[in-house]
This record gives sequence, structure tokens and C-alpha cells, in this order.
Amino acid sequence: MLNHDGLRSLYRELREERVLSVYVDGAQSDPAERRAWRVRLDRGLAEERRRVEELGRDAVEQFDAARQEIETALSDFTDFLPDRGWVGFATPGRLRHGGGVPVPMPDQVRWEDGIRVAPYVRALKQERTVAAVVADRRRARLFTYRAGEVTEHEPMTADTDFGDLADSSTSKRGSPTSGTRGETGTDAGQRATEVSAERLHARVVQRLGELAGHEGFLVLGGTTEAVKALADEAGAFEGRLIERPSMHMDLTEAEAMAEIESAASELTRGMQSELLEAVVDAARSGGKGCLGIQATKEALREGRVDLLFLTRGMREREGDLADRFVGTAFERAAYVEELSGESAERLDAEGEGVGARLRYTT
Repeated sequence: MLNHDGLRSLYRELREERVLSVYVDGAQSDPAERRAWRVRLDRGLAEERRRVEELGRDAVEQFDAARQEIETALSDFTDFLPDRGWVGFATPGRLRHGGGVPVPMPDQVRWEDGIRVAPYVRALKQERTVAAVVADRRRARLFTYRAGEVTEHEPMTADTDFGDLADSSTSKRGSPTSGTRGETGTDAGQRATEVSAERLHARVVQRLGELAGHEGFLVLGGTTEAVKALADEAGAFEGRLIERPSMHMDLTEAEAMAEIESAASELTRGMQSELLEAVVDAARSGGKGCLGIQATKEALREGRVDLLFLTRGMREREGDLADRFVGTAFERAAYVEELSGESAERLDAEGEGVGARLRYTT
């Protein structure tokens, strides 16, 4: 799967070449529909070829050469596609990119100058790493989730070698009565266990930060006590952190993926809501934000856009315009985010489905 920089680089590389862009929705699971994607793709390719025929024989020959590259890349898939979506970009005689993406894609076939880039944007959020932990007082299981795949890492354990607590933690002194005074072995053992757990949780949070990176998310699961301790240690990750006590120590990899995907979606929606709120406030106050097609078009043309927002609805209503917006953002080294959920609904209602955070105002 392409990341943000890879997609932007490919867009720039191919902007002046004729490219066949193919998007396939592979999210079907009904056995009766296992070849439905192929039927839709064949129909899309045939419809686009008929349009290309109006451009002349040379154009048809180039289209057919690019189509052959796409067909070859998909030749191994006889039933379901292995991912929820598939995307391919081909020039005559060369496949420039072809592969699955972990989110459904719209069925689309386009032969034009440069790649059709806007539909791919919805997959880019999958490049953000999510680091997750399931922990108790003695052990922690660590996972990372990225691009639709979950990986379990080496577990971390607490140090439980406390020595001979009975000898080291009691004070035997002469007394008129028998017995000992001071901390008992049981008390010392409990205290040592608590200290060991604290150290484990501190090391776990440090490791999670390394796995997630500067922009990744953290998901904390396990016992109630461990989740609270981990959250206290992870205060610096506020806004990128979510608690999931429902994640238990014996969960399977499939269960871990489902929990982490759900948590990542919730964190993404929260982050998008905060970003959009800031843009709306800035746009209304004449600050570094804009809303609507015309204002965003001008900001893109002037190179003022730092982060472009658009919605699926805008992309579906204004496909060519959305693609130009995304392409211009890539040309000017801006980032692009396709909003979802309530944030998308708000941007559709207040900004015609598009807006931007700006580098500066005019």
C-alpha cells in the first residue's frame, strides 16, 4: 500500500503521462458474489475503452497496452480479492503500482493524464501506526496495527526476583515477648510487587511510544488496575490515547485486530473533529482556515493550504474537481485528509464538502 509521501511522489512523477487508473471494491464476502468484482471491472474497462475510441486508434492502442498490465496484475485472483480494495496505475507497457488496500474502494476506471488520485486518499489514514497493549501487573502483550495488518511483538514481563523477603524485611530484636517487629515478608512482597508493576508499566508506555511514533495512536487494554496505571504514565499522549479494558490477556490475534480497528476509528474521528473545529473557527474569524469550493480553490492556487479536507460525498458529487484539488495539494506539499462520520456531515453542510487549514492568510 502507498503511504502519503509515496502517493504524492507517484502523482508528481506521472502527472504528464497518460495513465490507466483502476479502483476495485473487493469488500464482498458472499460466496455467490465471489466474482462480482471481476464483472464490474470488465464493465468499467469496456465503458472506458469505448470512450477512448473517440480519441483515435493510437489512443486505443495505448489504452489496451496499459489495460494488459492491469489484467496481468490481477490474473492470480480467481475468486475474492485478498483485501477490501485493489488499486492499480498503469502506463502503456508498465504497471506503475498495483496492490490491495485495507479499505473498500469505489469501482472506477479512468484513462487520463496523470493518476486518478482522490479515491486513494481514504486509505491513507491506514498508514498511521496504532500501538496497543494488554497488560496486568506482571505481563504485557504488545501489538501494532498498520495498513490493515496486526503484529504481535515480544511480550514484556515484570521483574519478580525479590530475593529472600522473609530474611531481609524483618527485624528480630530481643523482647519480653516472642515474635518479630517491623515489616513482614508478606508486606514486603506486596510492596515489591507494586514497585515491579510500576516499573513494568513505565517501560511499556516508553515502548508503545517508540512503536507508535510521533503521530501514532495508543490503545490501552487489560485489567482495570493496569489500564489506569498505563494511562497515568501516558499523559504526554493525550489526544492520541484510548482505553479499552474489554481487551483481556487471552484475546486472540483476530480479536486484537477487531478491538484495535474499532479504537483507531474512534481516535481518528475525534482527531478529525478537533481539526475541523479549529478550521471552522479560523474561517469564521478570518484566520488560517477556509471553507467551501471557491475559497479552497483560491487557497490552493495561491499555495496557502497546509492541510486539505474533503468528504466522500464531495468526491462522489464532484469527482474531477476533487481530483484536481487533491492533485494541487500534492503539488504544493500539502497533506490531505478525507473526513468521515459526523465531521464529514458537518463539512458537507458548512463547506460544500471541502475546506483547508492554511499556512498564512492574505
